[in-house]
Amino acid sequence: MILADFAGSWAGTNGFRLMPPDPLAESPATVTVTTAAGGHLTSIAYCWTHPDDGPQDGLVVVGAGDREGSLVAVWGDSWHQQPTPMSLTGGPGTGATFELTGEYGGGWAWRIVFDAGDAGHLRMRMDNVIPADQATAEMPAGPYPVMVTEVRRI
Repeated sequence: MILADFAGSWAGTNGFRLMPPDPLAESPATVTVTTAAGGHLTSIAYCWTHPDDGPQDGLVVVGAGDREGSLVAVWGDSWHQQPTPMSLTGGPGTGATFELTGEYGGGWAWRIVFDAGDAGHLRMRMDNVIPADQATAEMPAGPYPVMVTEVRRI
């Protein structure tokens, strides 16, 4: 079960930026992790504040995929991904992380990485992944963090 030990309420900060050269604008953030469907699904609800557009919220719902170790998810966010939620797939990453990825618009991708290495600290990083054919000197190919949420149990 993904993040079952992290069920509960969390608070901390969120850093947001739109483009790679932009600094991360920090704001307060909250995260609520719950399990559902007999422990087969985990929902991660989060709230953050956009520096210009104000309060925002999002939801990631994760479950086991059809292959051993694989994950499937649906994600929506009031600022990034709306009105249609994005489908994501993934699995374990390095260390105590798991990664979810979904493609959009001409090879671009969105990647959400959860770091569950410390039971008292939860980190959620959301990366925009720039395709090689769209890369520039200011925006090299590959992922760059758009949101970095760091929270501790309340």
